[in-house]
Amino acid sequence: MPPAPGPDDLLAALDPEQRRVAEALRGPVRVLAGAGTGKTRAITHRIAHGVATGVYAPTEVLAVTFTTRAAGEMRSRLRTLGAGPVQARTFHSAALRQLRFFWPRVHGTELPTLIESKIGLLATAARRQRLNADQALLRDLASEIEWSKVSNVHPDDYARLATRRGRSVSGQDPETVARVFAAYEETKRAQGRMDMEDVLLLTAGMLADDERVAAQVRRQYKWFVVDEFQDVSPLQSALLELWLGGRDELCVVGDPAQTIYSFAGANAAYLRDFATKHPNTTSIELVRNYRSSPEVVAAANTLLAGTTSRSVELRAQRPSGPAVTYTGYPDEVAEAEAAAAAIKRLRDQGRPLGEVAVLFRINAQSEAFEEALASRALPYVVRGAARFFDRPEVREAVTRLRGAARSGEGEDVVETVRATLSGMGWTSQAPTARGQTRDRWESWQALVDQATEFARAPGADLNGFVDDLDRRAAEQHAPVADGVTLATFHAAKGLEWDSVFLCGLQDGTLPITYAESPAAIEEERRLLYVGMTRARLDLSLSWAQARNPGGRASRKPSRFLDPLLPDHARPEPKAPRQRKVASCRECGRPLSTGAEKKRGRCEDCPASYDEGLFERLREWRKAQAGEESVPAFVIFTDATLQLVAEHRPRTPDALLRISGVGRSKLERYGDAVLALVQDEI
Repeated sequence: MPPAPGPDDLLAALDPEQRRVAEALRGPVRVLAGAGTGKTRAITHRIAHGVATGVYAPTEVLAVTFTTRAAGEMRSRLRTLGAGPVQARTFHSAALRQLRFFWPRVHGTELPTLIESKIGLLATAARRQRLNADQALLRDLASEIEWSKVSNVHPDDYARLATRRGRSVSGQDPETVARVFAAYEETKRAQGRMDMEDVLLLTAGMLADDERVAAQVRRQYKWFVVDEFQDVSPLQSALLELWLGGRDELCVVGDPAQTIYSFAGANAAYLRDFATKHPNTTSIELVRNYRSSPEVVAAANTLLAGTTSRSVELRAQRPSGPAVTYTGYPDEVAEAEAAAAAIKRLRDQGRPLGEVAVLFRINAQSEAFEEALASRALPYVVRGAARFFDRPEVREAVTRLRGAARSGEGEDVVETVRATLSGMGWTSQAPTARGQTRDRWESWQALVDQATEFARAPGADLNGFVDDLDRRAAEQHAPVADGVTLATFHAAKGLEWDSVFLCGLQDGTLPITYAESPAAIEEERRLLYVGMTRARLDLSLSWAQARNPGGRASRKPSRFLDPLLPDHARPEPKAPRQRKVASCRECGRPLSTGAEKKRGRCEDCPASYDEGLFERLREWRKAQAGEESVPAFVIFTDATLQLVAEHRPRTPDALLRISGVGRSKLERYGDAVLALVQDEI
């Protein structure tokens, strides 16, 4: 192993701003580090410089970050720089190490068992509260409990504070969430368990309550460095204060412009207000971006200019590269096909596929790109989520549809898919809540959209649709070695690629529909900034004007793109919409009065069907839909009922000849419909 570099060598390897960080060995120090500016290099050289000059004893330094990957990278760099004994850990890892050492000595008992997942205990807690919770709701409840605990919100205070802070869980009222939260805590304690948030809570409580423990920890660690400080939660901040014990030998590093976890409890105010809390703070900005081309850097700076999200203004250090591209596509399929075609061209030109990423707002958007890449035999890996057809809700839906196809049910593909998914919890309207419930709905909606597209083909039936889904699932299990990365903006944080495609950038998706407050919308802007700054060379931004081919092109590019779009990429202004004129279904003339429009025909035009029978059929359908818990159109559409009321079939064969009445519907509803017709004759 080569000898460790000396103090001068350590400093010589840095740019002027990074060198200022490395030389600021005494706290408090705040480093505002823009994307791609070498913050990890700066803080590891700072620690190594402190060790090399004798200011730090390596065993007395604790470097804290948020992911095991980042902690591992920091440890590796510190070893190379001659500071191997320095502890580099996540908050949870550092706290758990202390807890395991001190808990038996303080309490004389075994440390509670750490659980890997809250779901099992939450399921028990939900049952005790008579709440019927599926896996998606349980996962959303788990996320909300995590937010509550890292935000120091007690179950008794949850309902009051959740309302004030605009929190919601899959349509559950705050009082119900609070009761489940309290029951979860009781169940956990009764079983001698603890979760990851308890690791921080119990460590903080131990340090606050036992001065001997606090003194020993403070003797052990005298110098602290915290990376990604914009992501610190109230609970992590409180634990850090207990570690410090009134000292200020602390260096914090972060970027307010990359705050994208506020929904999980992160609070960038700790970074922004650091100098106010510590008046003697040395503040340093890292602005030289070594990652991205000048074109990418300029676009990222423009995105945040004049907004509350703006942090440091990046200065590009790389040579000029290709222009950033902005493209609107008629639909999501066309957008995915264009991205896959461009990726294939990059590969043919020598670009490793491992250096290419497609990023989007939500997991459900991956399916179109999986299909487009697989059709070109381009391997890919879905980061941070299961492939579309591996997701539990998709697997279950396909299994149910396959069963319906084998039993001969469902002549109408779209109606059958809608009815099947309705039985699983799908609704025609998207849920307003974020989290697993929303992700699951998006997966189901993608199946509905796929069914709608498939049904346009002549002779389309349910068996063919299920076969098509099976084909897609089989083809999309491509090898993942050196594959294109498919990921959400959140999952892409901290990563980088030569070529990045940011897709699905239309209003309603980014910002997402449930981001309503100014703060929430700004967080969505920062998500786009994080995505843009992942690119080294090529950056492509795109949006789809419609979800499906042939759909109404009503979508607009994300409002965040307004300052970026060149004139040729801006959508053409639309002509004023012509007001649709309601016309008589019998003679085709325009309808003028409200009564005529409700009736659907002119006042003096006789109806071609028995209106009384039609209304009785509608009443029967409404009651039947209520019994089956499905939308009314799944039973029969209005058009089908009008044909029944017009032709008044008296036999099963005559009813079967009515458009919209298949054999399975005849078997299920034929007797009831024929009885209603018979009553009218």
